[in-house]
Amino acid sequence: MNVVVLSDTHAPRRWKSCPARVAEHLTGADLILHAGDVCTAGVLDELAAYAPVHTVKGNNDGPDVVAPETLELELDGLRVAMIHDSGAARGRLPRLRRRFPGADLVVFGHSHIPLDESEGGLRIFNPGSPTDRRRQPHGTLGLLHIENGVLAEARIVPVT
Repeated sequence: MNVVVLSDTHAPRRWKSCPARVAEHLTGADLILHAGDVCTAGVLDELAAYAPVHTVKGNNDGPDVVAPETLELELDGLRVAMIHDSGAARGRLPRLRRRFPGADLVVFGHSHIPLDESEGGLRIFNPGSPTDRRRQPHGTLGLLHIENGVLAEARIVPVT
């Protein structure tokens, strides 16, 4: 299963329409995860033209974005949890382990800072933002490849 992970697209200020370099990765995706701050529901409709989309509510999402605060799902046997704001960097891994005790992977956003970290059987993954890089050198998104319940590959790739 090939999954594209996005967060913090911030439409319409930053995302007018799907950027071409993002669309390249969406083509052929089996699933899209969006970790919040979509801001307008039109982005989710646009993404759904590529693959099914799962999202969580971000702190900047408008009332038209209907999404839960957290989400837990199983992707090809891998237990995945999603939340927009994971809190402070200090103590993040143990805090997310307590919040999502059954998860193998927690996807989050909010900081716009890409992160891929593991400890004690939990992997946490922030794809950054493809449209609002802030202090980062590039806009980014995440790519996950899941095989038989195992995260076979996770990459953060630049798109700007």
